[in-house]
Amino acid sequence: MTEITISERARKLYADALVWDTHSGFMPDPVADLNNLQIWRDAGVNYLSIDVGFDLMSWQDTVRTLAAFRRWINAHPEHYTLVTSADEALQAKAQGKLAITFDLEGMNALDGRIEMVEFYHHLGVRQMLFAYNRNNLAGGGCHDDDSGLTAFGRQVIDEMNRLGMFVDVTHCGHRTTMDVMEYSDRPVIFSHSNPKVLCGHGRNITDDQIRACAKTGGIVGIVGLSKFLGDDKASSDSLADHVEYLLDVAGPAHVGIGLDYAFPVDMAGIQEILAANPQFWPLSEGYGTTPTVYAEPAQLAEMTEILLRRGHADETVRGVLGGNFLRLARQVWK
Repeated sequence: MTEITISERARKLYADALVWDTHSGFMPDPVADLNNLQIWRDAGVNYLSIDVGFDLMSWQDTVRTLAAFRRWINAHPEHYTLVTSADEALQAKAQGKLAITFDLEGMNALDGRIEMVEFYHHLGVRQMLFAYNRNNLAGGGCHDDDSGLTAFGRQVIDEMNRLGMFVDVTHCGHRTTMDVMEYSDRPVIFSHSNPKVLCGHGRNITDDQIRACAKTGGIVGIVGLSKFLGDDKASSDSLADHVEYLLDVAGPAHVGIGLDYAFPVDMAGIQEILAANPQFWPLSEGYGTTPTVYAEPAQLAEMTEILLRRGHADETVRGVLGGNFLRLARQVWK
């Protein structure tokens, strides 16, 4: 097959696929300029899960952010729509709109109260991860001593399974991830994590974590940050390398995308927050020492062509781009 033929095949596949990015990386802040969501639309992304809070924030700030983001999205119905189901995400694509739900990084947003899970679900949160780098009431973080899944954490899983939310163990410690995947009776995801074999950063995950995730029926979404790719340029080839490794270890039904992309205007501010909070982002892991480069949503089209050039089947690539997360949303969300 010629280069031109592969390029055209990639272009058509990408345009036809439901492109699903399961985690944003811009600051969850009520004053964030959501006009920047046009970056995803311009890149041909059809669905985005927007982060509205992480464990460094108070639960009150998380609620303020969620209220502000909902108001802005609902005020721009020509381009954006809040969805509650996988089929609504497909309908949004057909209408040329970016489908949006929300996610939380860590359980501090619950304020120790189990009823907050349903509260967030009603407001559009469809995935929650257990601990953001540090231990909390629910479980252990990847940059802490990792206390494992707690009794409160088990209550949270039961409630998330009942309501129909993605149980997410990104940013969690090894013990906590394995505890969660053993306990949950629904699939568990790593929304934005890369294989540690390719990049030994403490935020990345081991082969046994990847296999355990796949065994639950879950998905690992690759993250596009240079520190976690092991590539200072965050190139599309590196994205493809991590996808290929996950395809080999987890299988083609269990790989997706969670770029963690931040607005360019936010990037300097994010570096300042990292440097000011070494308890969450240890200097020993390279945080705050050099600027992080973010793979851009537009690189997903490039990655598609690279994967096809490397011999992967159209359906495999379609699954990575979003078909796998679409399938899982149909299975889990309520």
